[in-house]
Amino acid sequence: MKAFSSLVSVLIILGVIVWSFSDLKPTFSPEKIESKTEFSINNALYHLKNISKETHYTGSKNHKEVQHYIVNELQKMGLETEIQTQTAINKKWFAATTAENILARIKGSENGKALMLLTHYDSNPHSSLGASDAGSGVVTILEGIRVFLEKKKQHKNDIIILISDAEELGLLGAQAFVDTHPWTKDIGLVLNFEARGSGGPSYMLMETNGKNSKLLSEFMAAKPNYPAANSLMYSIYKKLPNDTDLTVFRENADINGFNFAFIGDHFDYHTAQDSYERLDRETLLHQADYFTSTVNYFSNSDLTDLNSDEDFVYVNFPFVKLASYPFSWGSNMLIGAILIFLLLLFFGFKKRKLSLKGILKGFGIFILAVILCGGISFGLWKLLLIIHPQYKDILHGFTYNGYQYITAFVFLNLWVLFKVNKFIYKHEKSTDLIIGPIVIWLVINCFINAYLKGAGFFIIPVFAALVILAIAIFMNLEEKAKRILFTIISIPTIYIFAPLIKMFPVGLGLKILFVSGVLIALVFGLMIFTFHQKKTFWMQKAVGLCAIIFFGLATYNSGFSVDKKKPNSLVYIQNSDDKTAFFASYDTNLDSYTKQIFDKNATEGSIANAETKSKYNTRFTYHKKTEFKNIPSAYVETELDTVIGNKRFVEITISSNRKVNKFEFITKNKLKLHQFKVNDVLVNDGKIYEIKNGTFLIYHLANQNKQVTLSFSVLNEDKLDIILNEISYDLLENDHFTIIPRTEEMMPMPFVTNDAIIISKKLKL
Repeated sequence: MKAFSSLVSVLIILGVIVWSFSDLKPTFSPEKIESKTEFSINNALYHLKNISKETHYTGSKNHKEVQHYIVNELQKMGLETEIQTQTAINKKWFAATTAENILARIKGSENGKALMLLTHYDSNPHSSLGASDAGSGVVTILEGIRVFLEKKKQHKNDIIILISDAEELGLLGAQAFVDTHPWTKDIGLVLNFEARGSGGPSYMLMETNGKNSKLLSEFMAAKPNYPAANSLMYSIYKKLPNDTDLTVFRENADINGFNFAFIGDHFDYHTAQDSYERLDRETLLHQADYFTSTVNYFSNSDLTDLNSDEDFVYVNFPFVKLASYPFSWGSNMLIGAILIFLLLLFFGFKKRKLSLKGILKGFGIFILAVILCGGISFGLWKLLLIIHPQYKDILHGFTYNGYQYITAFVFLNLWVLFKVNKFIYKHEKSTDLIIGPIVIWLVINCFINAYLKGAGFFIIPVFAALVILAIAIFMNLEEKAKRILFTIISIPTIYIFAPLIKMFPVGLGLKILFVSGVLIALVFGLMIFTFHQKKTFWMQKAVGLCAIIFFGLATYNSGFSVDKKKPNSLVYIQNSDDKTAFFASYDTNLDSYTKQIFDKNATEGSIANAETKSKYNTRFTYHKKTEFKNIPSAYVETELDTVIGNKRFVEITISSNRKVNKFEFITKNKLKLHQFKVNDVLVNDGKIYEIKNGTFLIYHLANQNKQVTLSFSVLNEDKLDIILNEISYDLLENDHFTIIPRTEEMMPMPFVTNDAIIISKKLKL
């Protein structure tokens, strides 16, 4: 019977895990018959196939073609479109370009605040096809608006469509709109559709300068069928360097909004594999569900004031979709939990259901389990990076076999927990064993209450554990009945934390597997009655076997293939001042493509002033001197250089006769620029633009750009020591080079300047 109760408990746990994941996104059914007034996944995919055939980053030929396609589709619906062409600068990213935003407006019946639908149509330079990021957002809006208009229902609020440009370059299209477009003042709420992978559930992340309670209640009033969200995610999101266009609206225009973004299959992010074929259809349906429910609701709701004076904790919860309560409840709930716990301790000792020695032993075992799970997960991943050095070339840290590793680590951690708990399997007063976990969870919640209130839902498992503790103290149930009952009481805990265990390494990279290990140990501690056995538990062997199987699968799939392409990199660097030239690569592991350049004479390490700014500050790993090709560098014309009083006024224009994709300006010393302008647009609102050293401007040349003009003033005593890097993405097509192309199992490495010619020279100022 004990074996039966254990089996039932395990089945309950597995069922809840499946339930928790199935509630996060819809199921794709290609046989479904769709009417004209229903979102058609086939229509959306038709658009996606058309706009993601080729890379279409800002300034590329296909960028303009995608722009024309989107405009044409909007006009087919009877919408009047506008192309906003505007130079924009984002100081945070040191980036600038002349963006071309696509705009349309649907008039409502009243004159209240407008609802904005937002996504971007540029792909990431230079090799990403941009199907998910953010072609999925584009087609969600195109098909969603078609359905909305087809219903011919009157709506109160104007709907503004902004399909922005140059998001990938530093949110520059959104910056251009917020800085200069008169419609900005009309907007009450923004719905932004984004992606950071090619699959998985789409998470809702709020952007607000104030409190979130009103936004949350309005979101739930829209009745999305699959709300995937929790308040911890946004707390983490705000600490990461992964802003979206919506961030610009919040920071620069104080406009609230919702991000709907998916992060699964992170290995496709910004790569040549971000394709039509690899976009998860269920994920696209999830975006469509968000669009349909929120647009139908917010196009008719009051958007004049969505600010509130109270923050809410919220989390996915069984049956109710999202459970929420005010931050202000956190302290009271924590105090209440502590008082209930102390009261239960009193009765536990009084009824002799608890012993101090047993509690201390259980506490020690639990702490050991948490440390081992976190430590082994951390150390083993470090070891795997040594065993499989090719993983280091996947810069965002999520490998193709990442899901297999997550599963393997889950089973490994469970095996460790069962193994550790063998030290207490003969313990008579099993009630002792839950005390330590509750204490640690209470300590964690004290920290959360002080520093990370968005994780306030961590108190929910504590209350479930207190109910379990109360039953264990006051009721004398049979062992088999207790196990099943306590597993049922733990259902909310499993439902909440199972997706989190997967979400952390998917969103933040496999280096975060140790966080999942710690979470597993923490949840296991609260569910100790489910797993505690006085004889060897059969599941220990089962999870150990599963760990071996999944580590074996991950190892078997650790290589690269046509569907799991190896990223690699190659650039040519020409110094026009000293007439030297080098090839360089960011690759940790050279392959047949890079070995055609880098042989035994290659030098490990980087080249001064040659690396362009990148997301992960990646540096060259190899370089090799090569023939100086004398490729013509950009022409720098000094339009103005004069001294007035104690200031020197400078204006220069940089232009090139060949196709150049971006100019990067690097200062070798501390720089203070006064009234700094790019193409006559003020940087930093005319305030002093100060840089200690390094890159201070990256100007991406858009379709109509042939040159860029910089103007500024400096103090007379300030020395100008500026290097110009001129970058073009034409290394493989340039007639000066004969490079054997990549095989089908390879692709350009994302997040770095790649397949590029970099011409470096000092500006003579």
